[in-house]
Amino acid sequence: MGALKLAPLARPDGMPTHEYAHRRLRQAIMVGSIRPGESLTIRGIAEAMESSPTPVREALRRLSSEGALKVLDNRRIMVPKMTADRFGELMALRAVLEQHGARRAVGHITERQIDRLAEIDRALDDAIARKDKATALLLNQEFHRTLYTANPDQMIMPMVESVWLQLGPFLGIAMEHVAQLYVVDRHQEAIAALRKRDEDAVAAAIAADIREGIGGFDRGAIENLLRLAGQ
Repeated sequence: MGALKLAPLARPDGMPTHEYAHRRLRQAIMVGSIRPGESLTIRGIAEAMESSPTPVREALRRLSSEGALKVLDNRRIMVPKMTADRFGELMALRAVLEQHGARRAVGHITERQIDRLAEIDRALDDAIARKDKATALLLNQEFHRTLYTANPDQMIMPMVESVWLQLGPFLGIAMEHVAQLYVVDRHQEAIAALRKRDEDAVAAAIAADIREGIGGFDRGAIENLLRLAGQ
């Protein structure tokens, strides 16, 4: 295995080292920078972060509890391998959770927050046009997170982000081998429905967004992608 490469991540003033290590490694997993089945070591991660092993251990403990990493008997850490069945289960769970989150946000979201969603979607389109896949994935997550957290009483984001974490490594594979994930901009449909406060239409747009991205792959396509990636 070559040296681990992690994208930079801004560190707010006063953020503890263990929290920064968790956020940076979490982002790398979410955008597919670490492949399913890839084996990691505490030393390798610490070197990539220019950190000591102690905060890395705490970050790995948290990520393991979130289902993003698996601790092996030989003290190595691995991103769990993806299978077609596991992928199907995660996508079904994602659709249920995120439609619920979208519906619950409709009664709380403000016009300013909807404007912010439109701004994020424009930045996402720009990232896709530049073929900046990692940024596009992060902006897509920001769009969905901004929508669901418009509900001040939401409790769903930890569950949603756990699913994102488990899907992230496969997303990285998909982005390598699929030229275009989305044909219709379902985010625009969601924004239009939000302005009308149409709960059913918002949920339908989010469901279509999930279904037509990597969720639109059939079992054969998933298995073929995993073979191409050497899984």
